[in-house]
Amino acid sequence: MNHKSMPSLTEEEIKKEIMDLHKSVYEKFGYEMKYIRPPKGEFSEKSLLVTNSLGYKTVMWSFAYEDWNEEKQPDEEKAKEKILNNLHNGEIMLLHGNSKTNTNILDSVIKEAKNMGYVFKSLDEFEK
Repeated sequence: MNHKSMPSLTEEEIKKEIMDLHKSVYEKFGYEMKYIRPPKGEFSEKSLLVTNSLGYKTVMWSFAYEDWNEEKQPDEEKAKEKILNNLHNGEIMLLHGNSKTNTNILDSVIKEAKNMGYVFKSLDEFEK
């Protein structure tokens, strides 16, 4: 809910953050969350135990770039090049929704990735 670093929170605070988010996502989209990516990628044994006890599977990303800072947005062409040059099978791409750069290039990135033979799937569709 608040993008807090999970290792710095108590077990109860972790549970509250996750369950408040779960409730909000369900109310807005009718979707039952089952995956979680810890904010900032920061986790601890405690935070993993708590999220697992709530029935979540923790999933990290395999590609990210500095796109989250709204005051320092990356150049669109360079960002697109970085994303496309780092595509790989099984990739879990982290792109922040608050990025104006991502908003402007996402359509063309998806089209180019598909033209390169990549397909997009949900986590549930990945072959294990």
